[in-house]
Amino acid sequence: MTKMRFEEIGLSEEIYRAVKDMGFEEMTSIQSEAIPEILKGKDVTGQAQTGTGKTASFGIPIVEMVTGEEKQIQAIILCPTRELSIQVAEEIRRIAKYKKDIFVLPIYGGQPIDRQIKALKKGVQIVVGTPGRVIDHIKRKTLKVGNIKILVLDEADEMFDMGFRDDIEFIIEKLPQSRQTVFFSATMPKEILNFAKKYQRDPKFIKVVPKELTVPKVEQYYVELKENMKTEILSRFIDIYNPRLSLVFCNTKKKVDELTLELQGRGYFADGLHGDLKQNQRDKVMNKFRSGNIDILVATDVAARGIDVEDVDMVFNYDVPQDVEYYVHRIGRTARAGREGMAISFVAGGDRYRIRDIEKYTNSKIERIDIPTLKDIEDKQKDILLRNLKEEIVKGKLGKYEKMINILLEEGYSIYDISYALLKFYLKSKKISDHQELESVDFGNIPVRNVNRIYINAGKKKGIRPRHIVAAIVEEAGVPRKYIGDIDVYDKFTFLDVQGDYANQIVKKLNNKKVKGVKIKVELANVKK
Repeated sequence: MTKMRFEEIGLSEEIYRAVKDMGFEEMTSIQSEAIPEILKGKDVTGQAQTGTGKTASFGIPIVEMVTGEEKQIQAIILCPTRELSIQVAEEIRRIAKYKKDIFVLPIYGGQPIDRQIKALKKGVQIVVGTPGRVIDHIKRKTLKVGNIKILVLDEADEMFDMGFRDDIEFIIEKLPQSRQTVFFSATMPKEILNFAKKYQRDPKFIKVVPKELTVPKVEQYYVELKENMKTEILSRFIDIYNPRLSLVFCNTKKKVDELTLELQGRGYFADGLHGDLKQNQRDKVMNKFRSGNIDILVATDVAARGIDVEDVDMVFNYDVPQDVEYYVHRIGRTARAGREGMAISFVAGGDRYRIRDIEKYTNSKIERIDIPTLKDIEDKQKDILLRNLKEEIVKGKLGKYEKMINILLEEGYSIYDISYALLKFYLKSKKISDHQELESVDFGNIPVRNVNRIYINAGKKKGIRPRHIVAAIVEEAGVPRKYIGDIDVYDKFTFLDVQGDYANQIVKKLNNKKVKGVKIKVELANVKK
């Protein structure tokens, strides 16, 4: 199926604005097939891997159909874990940001139920929650389901594996018969198909099949960094590897424009390509890239479609793609015509989990590499200089410089002194100093496949900061700092990544302990609730 653009499906102005703000240019495969059907009011069963844009597939239609005039709950989305509930709620909030009086509430175990009850009483249109806590509210009559228009089961296979089937059936039996029912699942075992047949009416079945990676000659790497380091790290990689042509992918048109200007300001021959450019402008940029007048092309996924340039040595995922399928398209831009190529993805914050999704989707391994140091750049430039010097010596034709050398020799300087000074002068002219020193970052050596997510029921409103969490883990739990990954502190809760072997130790040692005077509850984020 040909992918559609969001402007083609008749979205309201409010939602279209929100979608543009989120950086979406084109719908993913699952979105192209699912959104129009859900907007029609059809029941849908969708099979797609994590990372293919499923949340927007049901989030956009839900926000379109609910109204702020009605203060009752109109949509319920069931998720297997607290973490996913929070993530889904956040994305739907972004979709609904221009719609008046639309409120989204995540409800899950581990959070005081009184707080959730208070929020529900104020009027909520969309609830995202784990089955256990949703049932709790239904039984308390604090969650009224009589006006539910749509029910979504997200990650249905995982919920069944976690033993939620009975809970889900209990919830469904309480909902209006006239509701719309949507299931999304990475796999579609017989149990889920039978379940769908029982509770859906003439559903539309949609399946997005993962594509095999067809570019085996691409070396795939990722580097962990902070968001504000990306441009500096990109320039370091370019200076070290010195690719003839490189493609840099960003998720938004705005980012393409910003990064292009930053690279040009650093002296690189770079230009940008995105959907807002007119066709003649795009042709001009591509001609410069093909001819080598620019050697760095910064582009969005949509704009890069159809690029067929054989000499692309490197692909940089400046932003990890929002759709895992795009990853395959991106790195396939290198290693053309039997050549080898390299792809490096910049991983900041929660992007680490998207790398795991990509590995699973492509059935390939992405190796972690370190941030290049200034010494790495200097050493590389020395290697390049030595190679160039040897080439010039072989070529000969150095006679025009003989007079200068003789003058220096007559003044008493040795060949060694002259050579040393020339090398020093040349390397200084390469402007290593143009590169920025980076703040100390210790991401540890946490393999991307062996990371556990931990939940803490306190955040910014309690004065909790990352340094307090780190101190507690190191001092109370006895876990070295290098095994602690990203720490995301929200208003009322905190998530952190830790090497799997230490996760249970942290939970055991810190649960019910005080951090900055606050008694905290600590548990694995993917536990059944």
